[in-house]
Amino acid sequence: MLTLLVSFSDQVSAFNVFRYITFRTGGALITAALLVFIFGPGMIDALRIRQGKGQPIRADGPQTHFKKAGTPTMGGLMIISGIIASSLLWANITSIYVWVVLLVTIGFGAIGFYDDYLKVTKQSHLGFSGKSRLAVEFVIAAIAAYVIMQAGQGRFASSLTFPFIKELVIDLGLFFIPFSCFVIVGAGNAVNLTDGLDGLAIVPIMIAAASFGVIAYLSGNAVFADYLQIHFVPGTGELAVILGAVIGAGLGFLWFNAPPAAIFMGDTGSLALGGLIGTIAVATKHEIVLAIIGGLFVMEALSVIVQVGYFKITGKRVFLMAPIHHHFEKLGWTESQVVIRFWIIAVILALVGLSSLKLR
Repeated sequence: MLTLLVSFSDQVSAFNVFRYITFRTGGALITAALLVFIFGPGMIDALRIRQGKGQPIRADGPQTHFKKAGTPTMGGLMIISGIIASSLLWANITSIYVWVVLLVTIGFGAIGFYDDYLKVTKQSHLGFSGKSRLAVEFVIAAIAAYVIMQAGQGRFASSLTFPFIKELVIDLGLFFIPFSCFVIVGAGNAVNLTDGLDGLAIVPIMIAAASFGVIAYLSGNAVFADYLQIHFVPGTGELAVILGAVIGAGLGFLWFNAPPAAIFMGDTGSLALGGLIGTIAVATKHEIVLAIIGGLFVMEALSVIVQVGYFKITGKRVFLMAPIHHHFEKLGWTESQVVIRFWIIAVILALVGLSSLKLR
């Protein structure tokens, strides 16, 4: 919204600063962090009063988790509120990409909120029906994919690009929509599965957001895109502002989510943030790079798929417990060891993913 001040730059030259995506990204980061810092304690108190016993703790989980009983969930409301308010203030609200990403975030956040609500009110210990939840997620993702494809240019709008190989571009045609749905929904649920320990999900999310902030900025800039020989996608540079807000809101939330957590983000936050990053990956044509940068989330999701599939076939388990972070807890790693080591993995994967911008 502050970009509207640019039209008055002839009268006030200082307003020219709002032209720069880098300046507005920094502003969005600081604003989102301050909003969560300021309003976080009040929201935590309100959620604690309304939820009573808080998020249910798995009976078959690590023994150390039982002490977390009573911790309120739905902390994703803090993050989403900070992201939306900050993005509307600092981003260019005339950008179709901004609205698509924010609407996916709100939509996935609403699904997660309903899921959390069913759990904390004991209407269902499993939450929202898995098939129903996925169906709604795919509808939201399909709408987002269609809008992104329409906003693109020619055949490239429905194309799939590959990291490290600049010449390889495959036009998916209408198959671009189901493929994009898989990326967006998969990202949302992979982050959701990762959110099982204090601070485990939010830091890798911020790392992925920072990485895609760089990608969005470079992909949306014709000069940088040409220099790096990556594909230029006009308008996507504005998404860096939203990702700045994600980092700021994440920092604010981490203050309260650091061990011992005062609040959990719940499905409300994890689904929304995963869907947000997945949508940006689709918009910037870096879907495969997302699998690298978000490799930690992929690993968590695959551990569940392997565990469930192998158990159905053989009646035996591959891991002591899935998702895989619980497996390492069962092996004797402390929660802090699992979290910090997974953060390290997330940083390494982000660096590998970012290297694809130059190694072509």
